[in-house]
Parts: sequence; C-alpha cells; structure tokens
Amino acid sequence: MYEKVITQLIENNITISTAESCTGGSLGKIITSFSGVSAIYGYGFITYANEAKENILGVSHETLEKYGAVSSECAREMAQGARKVAKSDIAVSVTGIAGPTGGTKEKPVGLVYIALAHKDGVAVRKLNLSGNRDEIRATTCREVFKLISEHI
Repeated sequence: MYEKVITQLIENNITISTAESCTGGSLGKIITSFSGVSAIYGYGFITYANEAKENILGVSHETLEKYGAVSSECAREMAQGARKVAKSDIAVSVTGIAGPTGGTKEKPVGLVYIALAHKDGVAVRKLNLSGNRDEIRATTCREVFKLISEHI
C-alpha cells in the first residue's frame, strides 16, 4: 500500500510534508524508504511538545488550551501549518495517545486524530485504535496512507 501511494505522488508530482506527534517520525521513515521520494518530500516535522506545535507549525495557543493537543482542531492546524511552512501541495498530520500511559476517560489510549491539508481545505479523521504502542502507531500510519490515497 505504501509503495503504491508514494508512486502516485511521484508520478503526479504532488509534494507532501508531514507533521507528527505520537508517531514520532514513523511517517517520514516510511516515506523516505522509497527511492526517488526526494522529488516530492522535503519537510517532515516531529512536533511532540505543544511548544513545537506552536513555534514550528503555528498551532494556536488557544487551540491547545481549549481543545488540547489530541483534538481534531490541533490536527487540522498541524496539517495547515506544515503545508504552509513546507509550501507543499499536501500535508498530513498525526496527534494522539499511543500509550500505554497518558490516556484519560475523555481521551483514552488509542485516540488519534489525523488530517490532510490541501489547497481546497482540510480533511480530519478521528481514530479509536487498540493495541500496544507500536500497534497503534503502525495502524495510524496505515490510516494516514489511506487518507492520502483517497485524496490523490
């Protein structure tokens, strides 16, 4: 699945950037594992801390205060910020709780938001995943690639 999406991006000359929190660079690792990807992938941001989300991607402090880092609003602003900074055609973002700690009743382990920003707007998805930390991160990456595939 990954190779097919990357090939489509390259063939259509669609540039992409990534903004990751809970996946910690996994998306960038997957993308850069394919030859020729430098033509379409120039920027990958790992913004694990809220300060990084604000300072690098331009996520508003108010968004983080009101909704938290694990929210559709934050995922939206992360994707928009990555697209703006990288000047890419599309940008994807990930923010969530991979566990095993950090979950609450309102925001349990496995709650992840993914987003894809493009010239016409932003698509955001809420995921409720299960499994251990590695499984949640791997499933999140697959879901991001599904979202990219749907867009292209």
